[in-house]
Amino acid sequence: MNTLSHLARSASAAVALALTLLALPATVVAQRYPDHPVKLIVPVPPGGGVDILSRAIGARMQQSMGVPVVVENKAGASAAIGTEALAKSPPDGYTIMMGYSAHATNPIFSASLPYDTNKDFAAIAHVGYIPLILVVPANSPYHTVQELVAAAKAKPGALQFASGGAGAGAHLSGELLKVNAGIDIVHVPYKGNAPALNDTLGGQVTMMFDTINTALPHVKSGKLRALAVTSPKRSPLAPDVPTMIEAGFPGFDISAWYVMFAPANTPKDVLARLNAEVNKAIADPEVRKTLGEQGVEFTGGTSEDADKFVRGEVDRWGKIIKTRGMSAN
Repeated sequence: MNTLSHLARSASAAVALALTLLALPATVVAQRYPDHPVKLIVPVPPGGGVDILSRAIGARMQQSMGVPVVVENKAGASAAIGTEALAKSPPDGYTIMMGYSAHATNPIFSASLPYDTNKDFAAIAHVGYIPLILVVPANSPYHTVQELVAAAKAKPGALQFASGGAGAGAHLSGELLKVNAGIDIVHVPYKGNAPALNDTLGGQVTMMFDTINTALPHVKSGKLRALAVTSPKRSPLAPDVPTMIEAGFPGFDISAWYVMFAPANTPKDVLARLNAEVNKAIADPEVRKTLGEQGVEFTGGTSEDADKFVRGEVDRWGKIIKTRGMSAN
């Protein structure tokens, strides 16, 4: 009996230990997270607004988290290549991505994405947004939006506007201008804002709605001419540049927004840690000063806030794109 009793007690202890061990991994992982480098996917080429913002936020997160935050540019297909890479990554908090407006419009423009925008991602935090500015080369004959529109009406299909890809703020702004002004201008998509801006600087395309932080230095140096900003009020960075609303387009209000994402099913405690780190990064005085001087307006908030914002953008642009007949081309 003693032997049987001992065996029973041993068996019970073994079962209890096994159950305890089964419950340990998530807890242990959470307690140790992060214990090796975190990869931050940037789904555009180096040099554009998304890339600049990602590197600044990533550097601050690296200091706080105590592990490297390695930026990896995965450009192409209007951010779909980098976004697919995130969707296929393990949901462990070691691969994250800086998403932007194309994240919300890609499922509207394309029915064959290799991921599900609504199901495959968890929003970490709404980082912020940047107004756009309509620019033309310095030697352009157009000095106002009205002159540009008049030329487009006189020569349908002769003028072009560059963008960093379908669905990005630059593309949506150009499409809104086409619809609201009743003009035919050709969309020229690039694999990111940086190469699009380079061709605008070189005069290969007529115009571009670029993020104010990357275009304004070229305006100040005399290489580009600014015609209007897309924010509802004039930007303090360019107080002499009128808004698109002032130029005669009521309701023309578009900004480039940025949200950090993780794969779906990332543990809630890991997601909460990442959310806290992003909020800490954008609250850092040096980060706010450096990026604020470039036009970034910071948002922050909870993961739930960010998720609600992204879903709202999908709904908003779905209605606008369908009712106004916008296309990805």
